[in-house]
Formats: sequence, structure tokens, C-alpha cells
Amino acid sequence: MIHRVIVIFKFFKKIFSASDSHVSEVGPGLESQARIYTRSEHCISRAQISENALKVLQRLKKADYEAYLVGGCVRDLLLGREPKDFDVATNASPEQVKQVFRNCRIIGRRFRLAHVFFGREIIEVATFRGSEPEESDQHVIHEDGRLLRDNVFGTLEEDVWRRDFTVNALYYNIRDFSVVDYTGGMQDHANAVLRLIGDPNMRYREDPVRMLRAIRFAVKLGFTLHPQTEQPIYTQAELLKSIPAARLYDEVLKLFLSGYGVQTFEMLRHYGLFAMLFPATDKCLETQDHEFPRLFLIRALENSDSRFADGKSLTPYFLLAALLWEPLQLAANKRIEQGEHETLAYQNAANEVLSRQIKITAMPRHITQSMRDVWFLQGKFSKTFGARPYRLLEQPKFRAAYDFLQLRAETGGADPELVDWWARFQLADEETQRVMTAPPRGGNPKTRGKPRRYRGRKKSGTPQ
Repeated sequence: MIHRVIVIFKFFKKIFSASDSHVSEVGPGLESQARIYTRSEHCISRAQISENALKVLQRLKKADYEAYLVGGCVRDLLLGREPKDFDVATNASPEQVKQVFRNCRIIGRRFRLAHVFFGREIIEVATFRGSEPEESDQHVIHEDGRLLRDNVFGTLEEDVWRRDFTVNALYYNIRDFSVVDYTGGMQDHANAVLRLIGDPNMRYREDPVRMLRAIRFAVKLGFTLHPQTEQPIYTQAELLKSIPAARLYDEVLKLFLSGYGVQTFEMLRHYGLFAMLFPATDKCLETQDHEFPRLFLIRALENSDSRFADGKSLTPYFLLAALLWEPLQLAANKRIEQGEHETLAYQNAANEVLSRQIKITAMPRHITQSMRDVWFLQGKFSKTFGARPYRLLEQPKFRAAYDFLQLRAETGGADPELVDWWARFQLADEETQRVMTAPPRGGNPKTRGKPRRYRGRKKSGTPQ
């Protein structure tokens, strides 16, 4: 093992002075050499690295294994950001890692990983991934090009080419505090360019989710997509249909609940990816004569982004309810026009919209139920007389439904006066609430005033 480390070190030393020939496409089939950036050539400091991550690196080194920080944590450290988590790459197998750390658990089926636990912090340790001949039973590719199983261990040099983007393929070496770069990732990092490693068409076919990751990273980092990374997205968006719905649901949460929802939404629509994730909503955005659907979604996304920036909790069901609100409205109105009772129309429309969407993004039952609650409470806000307002206040999802009503009012989809009434009612004392809910003499005790139409088009009411 020590001999192998010495050989690798000599190899790095030999190529240290080699020029960094940066080409538009990088991959294992191209001649490329590692560029070693010494401690003085990069800005990463051990003071920025998690104490527990350093413990893992040092103990693996002490056990004569190679150990590197890799991926997003190195990328973020170079940007001066605090990484969300720290990932370690090593030549030790998961079982060997477990021998070094008693607080370790091996997870994963497609590719086994070691998780080292330090209280609430988990340091993920991955063995270098290698390549295997296509006929191997450990290397399984679907007929559409997707990689279904790839459970082969390898070397550092092989592991590099299994990563997705050049800026995610930088390795921080704990032995000499250098950064190892095989793909020109440091240069791309400096140029704020996001570039796929290898042939983009093949990499997207292997895993179409890389298209979503490209958008997410470009927005998050403020990087531009390299032309060769960008171009295939326009023609390969349909490949997302082959991805399991549960995985796409996880990706949707990462895309829209990470503080960059508005920009992400715009980029997904630009590349035709939003239509793959929310086809009913995208159809509404394409066919509406008025700007309400888009303005409403933008406002909902802005709200989530603001909450993220303020460190507040985010509830996926609220944003998902907003994303599917217009398809629900259209489906319900169609049923009402056919003579179906309004309440039943909205219930059946919700079943219809959600049953189609979960085939694409497998939302858990508790999420879809919360979405229904927010939707169905909208119609109850117009009942401001008698005991109904008090009962509505006691609903578990009242606050979320009220916030949803506010968003609708801000974009022309609900009565601002109704929002103001509920804002005052929530804070009023008992006597004021009694006066506010008293039915008018000779008026309709069920609703306040004559129904008003919004958004400049004829529409039916909201669910009761």
C-alpha cells in the first residue's frame, strides 16, 4: 500500500510542471494529465473544513489509505461558501472503512457507501469508482442508454471520469493539502463555467437527471453552461420520462426548495425540462391568454426563496399546491360546465390532477393530502358570517391556506378585501370578532357581498 502511494506521488510530481491543456470536451478517452495545485495555489484552508471530516481524512491516512475531500464541498470551499456536507473519497473498501471507524454503517445497493456518524453530522465515505467491461454483470445498461447498475471499485484516476461536472471532480488531498485536477475543473471554476465530463450526449443518456443537476448547479453557483453541455438538453429532455417518479420527486424538492426557485423555474422552462416535470402546468402556461398563472407561480417561488434566505422552514406541499393550482382550476371548471356540482367537481378534479402528477413525481400521501387541504379551504374563506370563520381558524392547515389566499390576491386571483378581513379577524378580540361575523340584516348569511370576478376572465368559484 505504501509503495502504491509513493508511486502515485512520483506520478503527480512528474506531471506537476506539465501544461494544463484544456479542451472543450474532457473524458477518459482523451489524453489528459493531472494538474496538482499546491497549498499556495488555492484558497482552501483546514479551518474551513468540518472537524469531523478532518478526523475521517486523518484516520484514513494514518491507516495507510488514500483520502480526499471531493465533489461539492471542494467546489464550495473554493467559492468561499460553507459546504452543506463533506464527502470523502478513498481507495479503502467500505468494509475496510468500517474497520477503521466503529461509528460507521455501510449503506447502498447500487453502489455501497460508508457513513461515519458524529452525532448529527454524517461524513460520507465512498470508495473510488472504476470501470468494468460492458459484458460484466456489475455493469448493466438499459436499452435507452441509462446506467442501471454500476458497482465497481477502482482507482483515483478512474474515479475522476465517473463524476458528472469538471467543477465537481476536484480532489483535496489531506497528505499535502493540494487540489488534484484531472479535468480542468479549476479553470472552469475560475471561468464560472459548468461543463460535463465526457461526451454530453452519452452522459445524459446514462443518467438523464444530469440535465436537472446542470440547471440546479448553474443557478446555484451563478455559472453558465458550456455550449457542449447545454445543447443536448434541448433535444434530450424527453429522456426524463424514463426516470422513476420517486427520484424525480426528490429532484423537484432540490430544484425548487434550495433558495433559487424563480431562476430555476425560468431555466427549466427555457430548456423544455419543466414540461417534463409538470406537463399540465406547463400546458396552462402556454395556453393562457392572461399572465395570472405565471405571475402566481413566480410569486409563490419568490415566497419560498425569501423564506429560505431568512432561515425559515419550507413546506413542500405549499409550493406543489401552487404549481398545480391552475390545472386544478381548469379541470374543475370543465366539470362544472358539464353540470357537476362545484364541491364534487373540485374533489374529482383534485383526484384527476394528482393521479396524473404522481406518475411523474411520486409525491407521498401526506403531501398530497396537505395539498388538498390548502386547495379546499380556499372556498371557505368567503364564508365570513356565523360560526364558520371560527371553525376555519381551527383547521390545522388554516395558516398555509391563508398564505395561499394572500398569494392569489396579490396576483389578481382573489379578493384583496377578503384577505384584509381575515387578517383583521385573526387578531381581533372576542367582541370585535362577534361584530365582524354578525350577518347583515336582510342580507345573505352565508357569504359576504356579491361574488366578484378576477383575472379578467369568466371563471367559476373556488372549492367549498
